[in-house]
Amino acid sequence: MSKTMIDIDDEALALAAEALGTKTKKDTVNAALAEIGARLRRQRAWADLVALDEEGAFDKAREPGFKEEVRGAWGTAERIAS
Repeated sequence: MSKTMIDIDDEALALAAEALGTKTKKDTVNAALAEIGARLRRQRAWADLVALDEEGAFDKAREPGFKEEVRGAWGTAERIAS
């Protein structure tokens, strides 16, 4: 972890702390950075799923009878749990 001196908008920091449920400036900034990083990872994962869909990776799952075929191969959730 690095130490950096920066000017921070106090109003924006207060709103972020309220939204994130943090108490200190350090915790708020770190939580906000983590949240933005997680958001970017989700956006990238979504883009990857869209690309896979466009390539036809999920076409088989859309075919009639697919769920029954899979359940037949793997068993029902009740049978697996027992």
